[in-house]
Amino acid sequence: METSRSPESRYAWGVLALLCFVYVLNFLDRQLLSILAKPIQDDMGISDGQLGRISGLYFAMFYCILGIPIAWLADRGNRVRVLTFACTLWSAATVACGMAQNYSQLVIARMSVGVGEAGGVPPSYSIISDYFPAERRGTALGLFNLGPPIGQALGVAFGAKIAALYDWRLAFIVIGATGIVAAAAVWGVIREPKRGATDVQVTASTETVSFWATMRMFATRPTLTLVSLAAGATQFVTYATMGFTTLFLMREKAMTLDEIALWYALMLGVCVSAGIFLSGRLIDRFAKRSPQVYGLLPGTALAIAVPFFIGFVHTPAWPVALAFLAVPTFLNYFYLTPAVTLVQNAVSARQRTLAGAVLLLIMNLIGLGLGPTWVGAVSDWLRPTHPTNSLQLAFYSLVPFYLIAIVLHLVLARRLGREREVISR
Repeated sequence: METSRSPESRYAWGVLALLCFVYVLNFLDRQLLSILAKPIQDDMGISDGQLGRISGLYFAMFYCILGIPIAWLADRGNRVRVLTFACTLWSAATVACGMAQNYSQLVIARMSVGVGEAGGVPPSYSIISDYFPAERRGTALGLFNLGPPIGQALGVAFGAKIAALYDWRLAFIVIGATGIVAAAAVWGVIREPKRGATDVQVTASTETVSFWATMRMFATRPTLTLVSLAAGATQFVTYATMGFTTLFLMREKAMTLDEIALWYALMLGVCVSAGIFLSGRLIDRFAKRSPQVYGLLPGTALAIAVPFFIGFVHTPAWPVALAFLAVPTFLNYFYLTPAVTLVQNAVSARQRTLAGAVLLLIMNLIGLGLGPTWVGAVSDWLRPTHPTNSLQLAFYSLVPFYLIAIVLHLVLARRLGREREVISR
């Protein structure tokens, strides 16, 4: 049953909190493999290249592509049911990862996690957009997008600690079981909101929009294409870095799992959360009078981050390296909330889930699919000639991708400025 409750009600904020918790688990399950890369490599004897493919390409093939038909179904049906089923599936698959006995079984379980997580984020974007009006949507989506940093920080803290005290397999099983409980909470607590309830013209929400009409709309609007490519280039760097930072810190900077669980987790939780939340607040404050901020804000942040990223890769002492890493960890995520908010505000209520899925498809095929795969492949390629610092050199290879992301965001800002000039004439 749909509801038209006030978007400012306590219930709306409660829904946001629960959806954020589910997103925490979504991202935690996704990143647990890279967090526990070292003990998994030691147990199964897999290479950096194999690790990069299983954490990137193999996962992304299912996560990205299946997100489109699942989002189309969610736009035409009950989004809460889709999210409940998806959370149950990816959580069960996470348990299966912990039970895998060889690389092939781990690949299959990992792909299954991708299948489930494909139905997680796009329905949540759409549900939130129907509980919060456009002028509050950036803040709401910014709070929701705290899921990734919180999930990664908790994954590092609890996953690494469980692995250090017991076994890496137990971390997968415990976290997967928690997700199954969360899926039951979604089903029992969240009510399907009325589509377009917070839009100015609610009557438009009753229209049925076809799958191909939405796809054509997305493909023919340069602003949507540009923001997707710019976000994808940024995610190439962020996912590549996330996929191998724990292994890099342990292998080449001599950190232990206990140190990772404390210091790296703390840095992630604070810096990424601050970056995502602050970017959402800035979008709400400046985007209405200056839409170029959707591109200028992340582009400027990435430009500032580059020298600090180089410092992180270069310095041999892990405390100094983490201090350098804190700056790009904060600034690298200024792209996410602007990208999601721009897309959600630019389409009709009946297109939001699918449009969000198309955004995620482009972002994640480029970033999640290719970023970790690239770093793992470069590290394997350099390992015979640089056995002690192959990952360091692979990390240096990410600097050109920073520059690509910066340019794309500046082009997006220019396009948004031109569109505003046309409208104001």
